[in-house]
Amino acid sequence: MKNIITLFAITVLFSCKNSAQNNEKQQEVINAKPIEVPLKNGKAKAYFASGCFWCVEAVYESIKGVDEVINGYSGGHTKHPTYESSNTGRTGHAEAVEVIYDPTVVSFSTLVDAYFASQNPTQVNGQGPDKGSQYRSIIFYQNDTQKKIILEKKEALSKKLDAKIAAEVYPFQKFWIAEDYHQDYERLHPNNPYIRNVSIPRLKRFKAKFPKELLKGTH
Repeated sequence: MKNIITLFAITVLFSCKNSAQNNEKQQEVINAKPIEVPLKNGKAKAYFASGCFWCVEAVYESIKGVDEVINGYSGGHTKHPTYESSNTGRTGHAEAVEVIYDPTVVSFSTLVDAYFASQNPTQVNGQGPDKGSQYRSIIFYQNDTQKKIILEKKEALSKKLDAKIAAEVYPFQKFWIAEDYHQDYERLHPNNPYIRNVSIPRLKRFKAKFPKELLKGTH
């Protein structure tokens, strides 16, 4: 009886998450016109979701031309998402990062290359041990040029791997900054078990395969 109840609960949970991702409000986000973020002091911003933002933050901060990475939430249909609310899978949001970079040093195209090089591109709804719609992979575009770059690289990778690439492609709408304690987490908490066992190994795998001339000595 306990097993039946557990199975029922799991079924309801996944049904809630799936309906949250496919409801009308979420479709409005997917079909919206992208918002372009203007340059500020010569710096551009790009947005990516790829599993736990602690991991993604460390990856992008290791790339030359990236000034700062901010953790937050994006891609959903609710306002002012929090860590707790996004973890329900009902807000439509995924853990995401805002990458602030110098476009004269590193291109958006290179940032997309880094995105695919730093993850398992075929894993659906998560990365590594982090599973759920809040950990799904999304690349956000701000204009048609960025969208074209993303789709071409996604198609090329799909052919190379002979597999379906899990990353969704969304028009950028809004980035909600995460709680203060999530910022610079890998740098501030190097001995945290998750950082030691998941984030740092993921960063090392990325740095081992990405062109050395595009990486900083430290991050």
